[in-house]
Amino acid sequence: MPDHDVRLEQLRPWLYAQLQSLYQARGWGDLPEGELTPASSDASFRRYFRWATPERSFIVMDAPPPQENCKPFVDIAALLASAGIHVPQILVQDLERGFLLLSDMGRQTYLDVINPQNAESLFAGAIDALLKFQQLPMTAPLPSYDEALLRRELELFPEWYVQRHLGVRFNETQQAQWEAVSRLLIDSALAQPKVLVHRDYMPRNLMLSAPNPGVLDFQDAVYGPVTYDVTCLFKDAFLSWPEARVGDWLSGYWRAARSQGVPVQDNLTDFLRASDLMGVQRHLKVIGIFARICHRDGKPRYLEDAPRFFAYIRSVAKRRRELAQLGELLASLPQLAEASA
Repeated sequence: MPDHDVRLEQLRPWLYAQLQSLYQARGWGDLPEGELTPASSDASFRRYFRWATPERSFIVMDAPPPQENCKPFVDIAALLASAGIHVPQILVQDLERGFLLLSDMGRQTYLDVINPQNAESLFAGAIDALLKFQQLPMTAPLPSYDEALLRRELELFPEWYVQRHLGVRFNETQQAQWEAVSRLLIDSALAQPKVLVHRDYMPRNLMLSAPNPGVLDFQDAVYGPVTYDVTCLFKDAFLSWPEARVGDWLSGYWRAARSQGVPVQDNLTDFLRASDLMGVQRHLKVIGIFARICHRDGKPRYLEDAPRFFAYIRSVAKRRRELAQLGELLASLPQLAEASA
């Protein structure tokens, strides 16, 4: 935290007043001395603090306006809770100032604890939760994952990774390849059945809790492609699994989705192809976001995971003949090949 943290100076008295009221309302006695420590931060302007005593702990979200808006978090938390999803309870909200007081779902994410031995059981809980919210009726006022949004996301890659990070621009041939690949990925996403999409449904945003999982970071939810979240879950930004095991997990999800009435593709082959292409779209987007965070926001650590993304993209481009132009495009950028080796 910076030496002079204006937001933290504003948050402390607000939090103290809210906790006093909460303790009084619940008959917990006088407010004890608690310790306020950073809980986590992410790639946005949001950050989280934990206020804890030996008996109780709470999470405080600091989402500074105008860069962040707490309202979607509040609304989507209620929507997910209505489907039986374990999300943080919102104890106090101050949307104008961008402060939320939340229940504490624990200190360990799936990413902290998952390993080849426990992955099966942890992912089983994550799939159960995913199928629950994918069955919600699409009646909430959420944005759609439309062509404009998909294209904006894809363009982060040439703008921030290729141009800003690598310092090169596509030539005419490369630009034509990029446009053809973008069209393919966008068309595939738009052709999929639509459900509620979390957009970051990955082990880093799932908490080890009772019940499992506790779900976080859902404020950017939209209605969009059915393969998006399950692809995030198994083809994650921060850890990798053997392709055969991912294939088994995806197949298991597809069968469960069909049996529970979630609108997935009619046959497994089409579903797996759509998942592959969805993963490529997401990974290109995220590489662009990581480059933007590095060069615009001064947070270079995210780019350390870029090689995993490129490995995934190259693997899919080899398997999927329709992505041959993407493989050629990446191979034609020596700087990119060196950066991701």
